[in-house]
Amino acid sequence: MNLRTVIATRYVTPLREGGSLPAIVEADDDGMYVLKFRGAGQGAKALVAELVAGEIARAIGMPVPEIVFVTLDPDLARTEPDPEIQDLIRASAGLNLALDYLPGSMTFDPIAGQVEAKLASAIVWFDAYITNIDRTPRNANMLVWHRRLWLIDHGAALYFHHTWQNYRDRSRAPFPAIKDHVLLRFASELQVADEALTARLTPTIIDQIVQLIPDSWVVDSAPFPDAKHYRDAFIEYLVRRLETPRAFLEEALRARSLHV
Repeated sequence: MNLRTVIATRYVTPLREGGSLPAIVEADDDGMYVLKFRGAGQGAKALVAELVAGEIARAIGMPVPEIVFVTLDPDLARTEPDPEIQDLIRASAGLNLALDYLPGSMTFDPIAGQVEAKLASAIVWFDAYITNIDRTPRNANMLVWHRRLWLIDHGAALYFHHTWQNYRDRSRAPFPAIKDHVLLRFASELQVADEALTARLTPTIIDQIVQLIPDSWVVDSAPFPDAKHYRDAFIEYLVRRLETPRAFLEEALRARSLHV
């Protein structure tokens, strides 16, 4: 499993919806991407979560824009008049992450939007598994493009890796925040989704995804001695979370029973 690496050639425009100031950039393959800066917000940890969660979604058949590594030259800051953007580019020199830009896409409207049960159940299951707190009616983090729903912005997921404290116990924990999920009311096939998606998400697939994390992003591997041990613990957490009984599934089922 590999991701493409492109070189950012032009900073196009900031996307000011979030606090981390992602931006649309053009790359040397003539593609346009939504760039997530290593020097912003939670730094490399947010990029790790975006990478791992996004590729897990892809592995289980969820619609996610292509994820690429992006090399950023600090000299791009010279053409930007905004000092905040200049600082962000310079602080993010080197390897960053981006998603393919979906031109003309629309933000999913949780009031008017209707999602069929199979897809909604799969998305709710996925978000409960990766502990994604960022798929609520207030901030759905989904786009509609060519009449298809696309999942974006997973940088706040997998928050266990910000501290690593008791990560083995936390891998078996429920996810109470699933009660606020924007698609919970449509997710009537959670047990069917659980059976299908756990079959796809094998330990081998999880290992391949976690191995994608660049060494340069493991800026603080504590309490582990090096990047290898850090990745091994990440894999352990994700694999243990799938062991039965799955508390995150039981919590989602319980939350939906109270929601309908």
